[in-house]
Amino acid sequence: MTTGPGTSHPVTAADPVTAAGRGSRIAAVEVTPVAFADPPLLNVVGVHQPWALRAIVQVRTDDGLLGLGETYGDEAQLARLQAVADRLGGHDPFDLHGLRVLVADVLAQERSGAAAGASFGGMLDVDSALETVFSPFEVACLDIQARRAGVPVSALLGGAVRERVQFSGYLFYRWAGHPGEPEDGWGEALGPEQLIDQARRMIDGWGFGSLKLKGGVLPPEQECAAIEALADAFPGMPLRLDPNGAWTPATSVRVAERLAGVVEYLEDPTPGIAGMAEVSAQVDVPLATNMCVIAMEHLPPAIAADAVQVVLSDHHLWGGLRRSALLGGITQTWGLGLSMHSNSHLGVSLAAMVHLAAATPNLTYACDTHYPWKIQDVIRPGVLDFAAGEVAVPTTPGLGVELDGDLLGELHEQYLRCGVRRREDTVYMRSIDPTFTPNTSRW
Repeated sequence: MTTGPGTSHPVTAADPVTAAGRGSRIAAVEVTPVAFADPPLLNVVGVHQPWALRAIVQVRTDDGLLGLGETYGDEAQLARLQAVADRLGGHDPFDLHGLRVLVADVLAQERSGAAAGASFGGMLDVDSALETVFSPFEVACLDIQARRAGVPVSALLGGAVRERVQFSGYLFYRWAGHPGEPEDGWGEALGPEQLIDQARRMIDGWGFGSLKLKGGVLPPEQECAAIEALADAFPGMPLRLDPNGAWTPATSVRVAERLAGVVEYLEDPTPGIAGMAEVSAQVDVPLATNMCVIAMEHLPPAIAADAVQVVLSDHHLWGGLRRSALLGGITQTWGLGLSMHSNSHLGVSLAAMVHLAAATPNLTYACDTHYPWKIQDVIRPGVLDFAAGEVAVPTTPGLGVELDGDLLGELHEQYLRCGVRRREDTVYMRSIDPTFTPNTSRW
């Protein structure tokens, strides 16, 4: 595992042909784990820990280009990323099919392997780690390709169809601060009036034109009342509610009937494709998902069962930007809506999300983002600013963002000091409330 932002891996070419004779090749790869402050945001499986983990991937070519990627930073993911980094020397950054084969081969040789799957935060589980490991390297290679061509990454995905990308304000039930730590300034939010205050701060600060509430924390009647209070406070504002599978199908139907005409969609009210299909057959409110459809193999059964009407894409989970663009084409073919999922992320991921959203014609719902909840970053400021709830699509070559070496080093030092090595919302919640049980299918 990389121990600092300066560690890299030199080219180890398998043939005697010179780099100049065969074109640009990968000369060094750095995988830097970072940690940044995360507030006590509540969800169905517990509460966010004081530190969120990410991994920053830097891919350098032998002719001086640098590509960036970002992904989850738990220790299992880091080990897999490092194993791939050790093998990338000499690879052609334009050979993305070969890159995918290389990643699959590396994972097959690892003790855990791609087939062992991966889990992130207790709510997102995939059968194969291939897509999540491949994604940051693919993004970095696309960054290199676009820099070489002198075009933004969106041009490599078919071209931007919009100049600005809309995002939704992400509301959370939350504590005023982590236990034993000072309050973070956002204040407690455990009831409708406090959520309205939180929403007003989101709207005033970032200009969001839609709002999403992370539910699964309180009984559904209380969360319905919170949504209704938000609708009264902000007339005409598109609203969403995401309880992360906290409800049974029967409860999901009751909530959908109550909130018909109030929410633009319910996200993962109940677990699994079968459960979602049961709800979908009885309600008119669109159902969205980032839990039961998070891989290509989930699409056929979900479409056949009419289980969901909106899919939330996520290039970290779906295998990078090109496969996420493919997902956009599939959803358009089958008449499904498309939005974008978010996890606690930094600016490299936000830049990739913006380019992907800009180049996906049928992504018509505002995207999720945790970005307002963070107070630190690793990129130089001034590129990904929010105005009227939107981010302008970078038009400079590549992703359009640059790392700040000092900030990267600072967040890496925080990783070394904080002691957190995997996201464990339930474990952290039980350290505060030993009686806590995850709320999945509870109501």
